[in-house]
Amino acid sequence: MKKTAEFWIFILVIGLLFLSGCGRKDAKEQADAEKKTIRIIETSDTHGKFVPWDYALNEEDPSGSMAQVATAVREYRNDNTLLIDAGDTIQDNSADLFLESGDVHPMIRAINEIGYDAWVTGNHEYNYGMDVVRKTVNDVKCEALCGNVWDENGDPVADSYHIFDVDGVRVAVIGMVTGNITAWDKVNLEKCTVKDPLDETRKIIKKIEGQYDVLVGAFHMGFENELGLKNSGVTDILNACPEFDVMLSAHEHQAVGGKDVNGVLVVQNSEMAKTMAVIDLTLEKDGDGWKAVDKSSKCVEMSDYEPDPELVKKLSKYDKMARENAEQEIGRLEGGDLAPAYDGKGVPKARTEDTALIDLILSAMLHYSGAEAAGAALFVDDANMTSGTILKCDTAKIYKFSNTIYTLRMTGAQLKKYMEWCAGYFNTVKKGDQEVTANPEVEGFNYDMFGGVNYEINVSKEPGERIENLAWPDGTPVADDDTFEIAVNNYRANSHLLTPGVIYDEDDMPELIAMDVRSDLGGIREIIGHYITDVKGGVITPECDHNWKLTGID
Repeated sequence: MKKTAEFWIFILVIGLLFLSGCGRKDAKEQADAEKKTIRIIETSDTHGKFVPWDYALNEEDPSGSMAQVATAVREYRNDNTLLIDAGDTIQDNSADLFLESGDVHPMIRAINEIGYDAWVTGNHEYNYGMDVVRKTVNDVKCEALCGNVWDENGDPVADSYHIFDVDGVRVAVIGMVTGNITAWDKVNLEKCTVKDPLDETRKIIKKIEGQYDVLVGAFHMGFENELGLKNSGVTDILNACPEFDVMLSAHEHQAVGGKDVNGVLVVQNSEMAKTMAVIDLTLEKDGDGWKAVDKSSKCVEMSDYEPDPELVKKLSKYDKMARENAEQEIGRLEGGDLAPAYDGKGVPKARTEDTALIDLILSAMLHYSGAEAAGAALFVDDANMTSGTILKCDTAKIYKFSNTIYTLRMTGAQLKKYMEWCAGYFNTVKKGDQEVTANPEVEGFNYDMFGGVNYEINVSKEPGERIENLAWPDGTPVADDDTFEIAVNNYRANSHLLTPGVIYDEDDMPELIAMDVRSDLGGIREIIGHYITDVKGGVITPECDHNWKLTGID
């Protein structure tokens, strides 16, 4: 059969289209071969939460735990994943119970079972002395990192960096801890050397130049400097070292799904294993190596995940031990309850008059902080401790939350402004009013009562003009220019006293002196327990100094 010219043209076109398609396919395959995606997962500030149980409250708390992290990691981990924890692991939630057992700490056991790639020391790892730091570093099965601390023997507490091979991509991870550990754990670090993390980071980057494709920082530091120490926040680090691709920040207990600092992607987690940060890096071939061309990240809530049953089983002996410890008898309350019973109506008497309940909290804070004054709130309207046996977990009945003590330096004028802000809790009492009522716009937990000073709150006056007869215990009036230290909880410090525009203008702020005071004992709940056993000898009575009262009422 004779083929026409049109036929041969048709065959030629088909052939060209086929060859063109093959070319496009080859080009696409080549382009795909020159791109990769790797994932980094970060946890931090897990603070002893190995299963979903709050041992201070002695009740279930599914907001987060390592057992839930295990489930989430199983969902998010792929073959190209690095799993890193940025510290503050073994402190809080009765975690100190396990330090002297000689066993692997349950939090480290969880890290080992989940299969982390790297772990960095946080500031709270140094609460218990260098022997505990060394044991923790030895017990963890992944790479332990900390590039700016040397122990009393002159040995680095851990490696300063590690370069991982992730599907042919060289990922260098540098680990550092805030230099403020020398302020918070001065005694434990007395013979140790803690160097500037920026100086050490620069040395490492220079040393490993050309040996990595992706540079990751895992720094147990917040965004900004604290306590006036330069380079104690990652912002300083990243402004000086733009070579980083990703910074895994920690310490501040903020869930930050992604923030750009000088071109570097920064993530951070909430506390008590409540969140897990997930970062995806898209890489393109760059000569013999790879470079990051796209970054995405998010924080995942652990409350959405069930605890991993296998990990819960492996940690069950620790859970049993901690629950038994929570129910341990630590003393007795004799002579009546700490506060008047609350009938569920109106403002509790524990907010309108001084009580032994608030005085116990304030006395513990004053004793362990060494401050001259202290402020604390009644978190729950019916908070109380009844006469009889006191269990360790009973301290949560009068102090519900897992706050820590901060100390601030302030003036008498700043104290009065703080007290006036708190006194806004009450509505102004008018002639003919039958009772004192609360301002519905002010939460009860934002009404602090104070120890270490005497004062009156005249509720017949308008907010801002209510604090009267403010004096020191010896009767000397508190002068505006008096300076002193005050103990408050971390929430009040961070959310109100140290945040411009809430109580103070930016140019009239108190000074932060210390964070997490006596965190070796735990938070305020645990400190109250230690006060009962160690200071009061295990027996307390309803002691109240009546250092304040409401006035301007009939």
